[in-house]
Amino acid sequence: MKKWFVSACALAVACAACSKTSSTDAGSSGASAAPDAAGSKTIGVSIQNREAQFYQQMESGLTSEAAKYGYTVNVVDASRDNAKQQSQVEDFISQKVAAIVLTPYDSQAIGAAIVEANKAGIPVFTADIANTSKEGTVVSHIASDNVQGGGQAGKLMCAAVGTSGTVAIIDEPEVTSVQDRVKGFKEALASGCPGVTVAADIDGGGERAKSSSSMEDILQSHPTLKGVFGINDDSALGAAKAIQAAGDQGKIAVIGYDATPEAQTAIKAGSMYGDAIQHPDQIGVDTIDAIHAYFAGKTPPAKISVPVGTFTKANAK
Repeated sequence: MKKWFVSACALAVACAACSKTSSTDAGSSGASAAPDAAGSKTIGVSIQNREAQFYQQMESGLTSEAAKYGYTVNVVDASRDNAKQQSQVEDFISQKVAAIVLTPYDSQAIGAAIVEANKAGIPVFTADIANTSKEGTVVSHIASDNVQGGGQAGKLMCAAVGTSGTVAIIDEPEVTSVQDRVKGFKEALASGCPGVTVAADIDGGGERAKSSSSMEDILQSHPTLKGVFGINDDSALGAAKAIQAAGDQGKIAVIGYDATPEAQTAIKAGSMYGDAIQHPDQIGVDTIDAIHAYFAGKTPPAKISVPVGTFTKANAK
């Protein structure tokens, strides 16, 4: 009888421990947890293009900040493929992650995947690029202040080309963050150097090879061009390559966006004039902090903006 009683007590203690573990794993939006409970949370992250230096830096900020709280970050690459990204969200849902972070490749189409996460009770956060569809609820969007950043690029262009002439934009118009950059850029031209006009606005797809080809077309149709704004550094570096091949380096100011190490080298060498500089690592840090606040039962701001600066040859020194 005594032996039976001891066994029963041991079983009761074991069951209590199991119950405690289950409740910890299930709590994805309750009060702030103890370190061992926090460590049980996995955050699924789908990045639209993991090969881009910007997103590598953002991922570094995500993982380093998550480690502070004991969270596990599962990062996957959507490879600029909306169908693949939607499938990745479905995988996160089946894995029962505690939260999902997206940098949408297609800001409109991603809404359907966000709806599925909402139905599963998994909070969704967007970083760098927003969800623009009318479907799906995002807890918080964390990104550079891209209108302000575009304005910084516009000020650099005014400084580079003076008060008159024509410039071009190597665009990627379907991306929300790029739309904001172009808006800020044009506003800065209008206020800072109204005699400078945009003669061409061509889609470079955010890719170096396509942007280089687009720049070749622009040079053919606008031989007196004084400057070009690439909406990211791949666009700007692609444009700079085409300008150099045409023998026009030094005649056409190239302004980029991001100030990646390669772009900084190009600015130092003189093939680019300057960049609006983002802080993608800080976007990653702020994203994890917003998720942590949500886990603690708080309501993070719907939009968290990270300021954008400028980088020129003077900074390179």
